[in-house]
Amino acid sequence: MGYDYATVHLHYTIPPAVALTLLYRPFLTSLDVYKILFLICIAVVSTTPWDSYLIHHNIWTYPPNAIVGPTLFKIPAEEIFFFVIQTYNTALLYLICSKPTFHPIYLQGEKQLQNESRLRMWKWGGQATLLGGIVTGAQLVRSGGAGLYMGLILIWAGPFVLLLWTLAYQFILGLPIHNTILPIALPTLYLWIVDTLALKRGTWVIESGTKLGWHLWDGLEVEEAVFFLVTNLLIVFGLVAFDNALAILQTFPSLFPHVPSLPSPTLLVRSLLVPVSAYDEKRIVGLREALERLRKKSRSFYLASAVFQGRLRVDLVLLYSYFRAADDLIDNASSSTEARNWITKLTQFVDQVYASDTLSRPNSLSDFITTEFPSSVQAALLLLPTSYLSPAPLYDLLKGFEMDLDFSYGGPFPIKDESALRLYASRVAATVAESCLELVYHHSPGPTPKDQRERIVHAGGRMGIALQYVNIARDINVDAQMGRVYLPSSWLEELNLSPKDIIKDPESTNAELLRQRLIDNAMAIYVEAKGAIEELPLEARGPMRVAVESYMEIGRILRKPGYKVKAGRATVPKSRRLRVAWNALSQ
Repeated sequence: MGYDYATVHLHYTIPPAVALTLLYRPFLTSLDVYKILFLICIAVVSTTPWDSYLIHHNIWTYPPNAIVGPTLFKIPAEEIFFFVIQTYNTALLYLICSKPTFHPIYLQGEKQLQNESRLRMWKWGGQATLLGGIVTGAQLVRSGGAGLYMGLILIWAGPFVLLLWTLAYQFILGLPIHNTILPIALPTLYLWIVDTLALKRGTWVIESGTKLGWHLWDGLEVEEAVFFLVTNLLIVFGLVAFDNALAILQTFPSLFPHVPSLPSPTLLVRSLLVPVSAYDEKRIVGLREALERLRKKSRSFYLASAVFQGRLRVDLVLLYSYFRAADDLIDNASSSTEARNWITKLTQFVDQVYASDTLSRPNSLSDFITTEFPSSVQAALLLLPTSYLSPAPLYDLLKGFEMDLDFSYGGPFPIKDESALRLYASRVAATVAESCLELVYHHSPGPTPKDQRERIVHAGGRMGIALQYVNIARDINVDAQMGRVYLPSSWLEELNLSPKDIIKDPESTNAELLRQRLIDNAMAIYVEAKGAIEELPLEARGPMRVAVESYMEIGRILRKPGYKVKAGRATVPKSRRLRVAWNALSQ
């Protein structure tokens, strides 16, 4: 009896597990736990017979004075724990690296695959390489002797890697390298170092007659290096395949109308076996456009969207894409006449969506969109999840756009007083919040009383107004360049100013005083409304906190004495936005 192997865990595997757990804890979801447990079960079940075979045949051994004593099929308890802790650590690192990733955009439709000959070559090349490795392993095992251990590694791991590669090669190749290479390379390098120390201490021993005698570096047998590489490869490829299956389930409601929050293994496999010819390629492309629009137009919501889950995240991205696309049509118009024409067409679009006979004429809406709107925004309109959105917020948004255009007529500025400011903010921002909450309640059905839900939606609208006030306070300079002043004219008159004074000098001391007054109003509404977030469905509370706090952080920055707005806008450094998100989820 000894504690050498247990000491390896105490010094080298448990501390990273604790650190990764503390780092990721605020982001951890029930689906993440399901993934980790699923992978741990597979790791233990698949590795135990193989490991037991190696010990029974004296390919590797554990000195009695290095282990505590309890065994399972001759496998020391510390070794069983190694299966668990390695899987846990690598899985957590993968989850951390892939948290921001919007997996649906990495699906590949049939036409895309036909146009990507290199992707097919990688698929076949990978399969051929893996088959070659399995055949080589079988030959080494049959020959016995020095290549036995390497052969056993190849014939054990090779079929699993081949299966995962065949099922998920598109994802494995398409995902960013920080999703795949990084969570394989870092744990592998770390475990190579740990293994070197353990081999030198004699914690475990590879028998000389079954190893090639090659070393990656002094003290690290090449077989051990390959073993830790392929086991981490299996863990990450398994998680990638899992995410590939989830992306299919979440992206194509026409193929899978109802998806449980924790899909069964059977459902996951079914999704992976769906032929790519059945994928809705226009939806995939539309989701890519939507996410890119989100990334360019709102870093705060782009960050917040990463912590929403499943189809709710998909629909929120599509909803925001529609709002931004509609806003861009108006803002980028060459004249007020063109802008009003776009408002008319958008109104007609909403009319057609909610017309009683639209369901009987599905092609008419599609034809209208492709005929009347530029290709850059067609997907945003076609993919808007209108089947569970109310029309009122969509119409009110267009009324807000009309208020924007009132700046173009040379008459009195439309934001006459505080009530006009609230009306404007309600139309362009409270509407967005209300639509977001409709999606939350659609995807999180639960026993929320009607009066409570109405109160939460009202509070959400108020929060939308607060966020719009921050937006206006941030963009005083930018709006002035466009000839617009959203500060109430009544506030200006109190300081003997007119909107033209702000347009002339948006960085004046008086403009800064009014900025701070607007932010104070925003903060007051925020404090009043934020309690309603804690009444949302559990899975939406943390993400909604992130969305709100990320935006309100702009207001906090603007409040700092002496802060200068850069290039017309206040910016929140990425590190600070991440810290805000972590703190919001930790509440």
